[in-house]
Amino acid sequence: MIDSPSVSYTGLSPVLFVLGAALVGVLVEAFVPRAYRWGVQLGVALAGTLGALISVILIAGRNELTLSRAVAVDGPALFIEGTLALLGVLSLLLLAERSPDMGGSAFVAQAAVPVGTVRDRQLATLTYSQTEVFPLATFALAGMMIFAASNNLLVMFVALEVLSLPLYLMAGLGRRRRLLSQEAALKYFLLGAFTSAFFLYGLALLYGYAGTVDLRGIFDQAAGSEKSDALFVIGLAFLVVGLLFKAGVAPFHAWTPDVYQGAPTSVTAFMASCTKVAAFGAIIRVLYVGFGNNDWTWRPVLYGVAIVTLVVGSVLALTQTDVKRMLAYSSIAHAGFILTGTIANSPAGLSSTLFYLLTYGLTTVGAFAVVMLVRDADGEAGHLSQWAGLAKRSPLVAAVFSLFLLALAGIPLTSGFTGKFVVFRAGLEAGAAPLVVIALVASAIAAFFYLRVIVLMYFSEPAADGPTVAVPGLLTTISLAIATAATVLLGVAPGAVLDLADRAALFVG
Repeated sequence: MIDSPSVSYTGLSPVLFVLGAALVGVLVEAFVPRAYRWGVQLGVALAGTLGALISVILIAGRNELTLSRAVAVDGPALFIEGTLALLGVLSLLLLAERSPDMGGSAFVAQAAVPVGTVRDRQLATLTYSQTEVFPLATFALAGMMIFAASNNLLVMFVALEVLSLPLYLMAGLGRRRRLLSQEAALKYFLLGAFTSAFFLYGLALLYGYAGTVDLRGIFDQAAGSEKSDALFVIGLAFLVVGLLFKAGVAPFHAWTPDVYQGAPTSVTAFMASCTKVAAFGAIIRVLYVGFGNNDWTWRPVLYGVAIVTLVVGSVLALTQTDVKRMLAYSSIAHAGFILTGTIANSPAGLSSTLFYLLTYGLTTVGAFAVVMLVRDADGEAGHLSQWAGLAKRSPLVAAVFSLFLLALAGIPLTSGFTGKFVVFRAGLEAGAAPLVVIALVASAIAAFFYLRVIVLMYFSEPAADGPTVAVPGLLTTISLAIATAATVLLGVAPGAVLDLADRAALFVG
């Protein structure tokens, strides 16, 4: 007889809400007439993500393992799931109003702004035909939530594929720059498949060592076994490579700038914020729960990886002339900052990482939302020279973008400063002072290329044929308003959220 596993439907409710919305979205795509599909798909996706966010709030404080110990319902899992649900709502608003045709909002194109050419009218019509982006996004979100909550490496691998495959498709949905978008999707797919194989091979080696793929089982075997550590260390190395790729950490970062630039910007906002949150959620669970007592195997490696990531992200961002590529290398540098807290292997390191992921995700969504608004005849104005004098054309947009850039730079009274402060403090308490010093230098370098854009917007004359700033629709305005308010509040009064992260910094089992 095979006993069916006990299932905590209450504990799994955030994932079930999002997964249910994804499945309903597939049925909507199949049976609802095209004329009504956009509104129905948006409603279903938002209902699922908002339901997940509310359920996280209602079950906060729950600690249990469900599905035969395969999935954890604990503080870190719920904090990550709540963060993903919030970022998912903001990203869906951007996806809805600026669907991945790269041609702008359905409302703007057909109502507020006259469409002059046949091609523009065709692109505006295509906005309605790409409603499959909503179930793809919700499937990816569900995979991300399971990925961060998995207490079993095999379940984590399945979740990795569930979150990855929709992202590969979404990256190739660009219409205005189709070749660039499809090239980005192909690169992402090939490199993603390659690193998934690393993850799976590491999983197999660890199973050969421990006889189980349960994280706590691996922990117990490593603590009381007299076996050779070779299989253990090699398996962990392969496993970590697969995880670090998803986090966009150097030297596994090569896909990041090309995919961020080639994918539709609304999709890039979704990937840049949510994927990094999910990836680091999985990293801290694997390292802390499965290998916490064997940090001699991974702390020195992550120490070096963090240094390489900080240098690569900060220095290469200086050379970029495209806004999206600059933000892509910026995200690589931020992965290094997050690793500074992660390697602490302590409750302070865990809580600081959770808080940093929340602040980074909100700021990133807001930054890419602004990038979508600055447009020229060929679509979004990506080159930095096109942003010259933007403050004279649209002072409000320039001010909001400056706020997000200052937050990414870690300037005081922004969420970025608080996030960097807590991860640096955790690193110092763990004895990683040299790494913190390098991170401070990298942060100073990063401030230069952020401030360069602000100076360009405020102290340069706009070109006569410069880009225009699209009037944001209601959905984009809501997303930007929430991201802006959170960026300010988490910098001015972060106490409540810091306390929440401290209380959440406890793994179950």
